[in-house]
Amino acid sequence: MRGGMTRYDVAIIGAGAAGMFAAVEAGRRGRRVIVVDHAARPGEKIRISGGGRCNFTNREAPADRFLSQNTRFALSALRRFTPQDFVERVGRAGIAWHEKTLGQLFCDGSAKQIVAMLTEDMRATGCELWLSTTVGRISGPGPFRIETSGGVIEATSLIVATGGKSIPKMGATGLGYQIAQQFGLRLTPTRPALVALTFGPQDLARTAPLAGVAVEARVTCGKIGFDEGMLFTHRGLSGPSILQISSYWREGDMITVDLARGRDIAAELRSLTGAGKLAIRNALARLLPERVAALVAEGASVSGTLGDQSKASLARIADAAHRWQLRPVGTEGYRTAEVTLGGVDTDDLDARTLQARNVPGLYFVGEVVDVTGWLGGYNFQWAWSSAWAAGQVA
Repeated sequence: MRGGMTRYDVAIIGAGAAGMFAAVEAGRRGRRVIVVDHAARPGEKIRISGGGRCNFTNREAPADRFLSQNTRFALSALRRFTPQDFVERVGRAGIAWHEKTLGQLFCDGSAKQIVAMLTEDMRATGCELWLSTTVGRISGPGPFRIETSGGVIEATSLIVATGGKSIPKMGATGLGYQIAQQFGLRLTPTRPALVALTFGPQDLARTAPLAGVAVEARVTCGKIGFDEGMLFTHRGLSGPSILQISSYWREGDMITVDLARGRDIAAELRSLTGAGKLAIRNALARLLPERVAALVAEGASVSGTLGDQSKASLARIADAAHRWQLRPVGTEGYRTAEVTLGGVDTDDLDARTLQARNVPGLYFVGEVVDVTGWLGGYNFQWAWSSAWAAGQVA
């Protein structure tokens, strides 16, 4: 009942993947649960994910696919509620799915099916859902008192599932971080992750003319590298390999791009029959997209025909193709970032339950925690696993 004060066993702030899944798990244990969100609809980031088909998990979820100050923190939850466990839930809901590259699992139909599965499960377990409801002052514990635009809520347990700062147009805020700090939990620095990289004027003069061109690339930064597609944009580089490396890149770092992953451009040039009289740029255009070929030729500082090239010259061309180095100046920011890196410090949370160590009954799950997965369904799996863990005990 709206207005006045209502008592619950579990109050959850955030009706995204983690919030709704935690509600289902607590509800199945017979707890009286309420979920509050300022958005007009639940699961908005689920709805737009995976091109509208929702990359809801990955076949595997090893610890090395997750970034955190404590790289082993996520293991407990991930081992106790696995990708296979969520796939079984999807199957029981009658949702058809398929596997793409690198173990990524997507709905055959719409991502809205995942949202519907979660909201139906919430209804079946008696969970209340207050949408278009803002959260104000919070006090507690014993119990927690949450003032909202729909009335005052009292709850024995409070689960914070507010997500991070990514994609503010979908309603993302820093509320979860504010709640953590209010109750004395520490935060690790946050930054956009799984996001496109941007370049300064000098590099853009070379890359912007290639906007819209995609290649299969290997992109490395330091000791980490990713073999996936890459897309040239008007402001820099995007595509899966760039989104992946963005989680590891820091200001001032150089990235190295192999524009012809898995190939030997020098050997391929030598093997071109009857191309000796071709300008080197035209010879390269037989092997690479035309504008990429021009970029490589310029980077190698070579001219003349293919037949004019010495062994050293061919090596320079190959180096320009396989080891193109440039220094991004920034990212596209939270506006387009798929996730937020950093968040609630895992040292202040119990890895088994996601409960705050020093605040009984207070839990943090999903993206608000300092656990960030790779592109490919890993962040959804962290949402399911962390929410499941909290839902067993809240």
